[in-house]
Amino acid sequence: MIKEIDLHNLSLVKELFELQRASYLVEAKLINFFEIPPLKETMEELIKCKELFLGYFEDTKLVGVLSYTIEEEELTICRMIVNPTHFRTGIAQRLLDEVEKNHKELRAFKVSTGKDNTPAKRLYLKNGYKMVGDFEVVPGLYISNFEKTPSKI
Repeated sequence: MIKEIDLHNLSLVKELFELQRASYLVEAKLINFFEIPPLKETMEELIKCKELFLGYFEDTKLVGVLSYTIEEEELTICRMIVNPTHFRTGIAQRLLDEVEKNHKELRAFKVSTGKDNTPAKRLYLKNGYKMVGDFEVVPGLYISNFEKTPSKI
């Protein structure tokens, strides 16, 4: 089941915080960079962030999260988090489908991931995202940017 996460629910935020650390540690190893902001973020910073969160639950356990912001008719995916024990089970796909379905009226969807994060890049490319380019955020670390323009029906 997918539902919005209330950042005022402290037990759920604690679960989100721990899930985020486990998931982003895998990405850090993939891209060989351990200073990823979600790995350095405190629980207080997470609670105060201005992102909207969708959670994927199995029974009552949080196993996946997508967070996003919306500005000027553009949705930016900020975080895609999946419990490492649930990788390659379709959770990221379901979260992506849900956010796109709920925001068809927007003119663009954007997302970034580590250049060497092949599983994430594959997910976005197979869903119609086009690579905009890579940019170096710190010496030796490249981020790949993607964008998708939904078709208006």
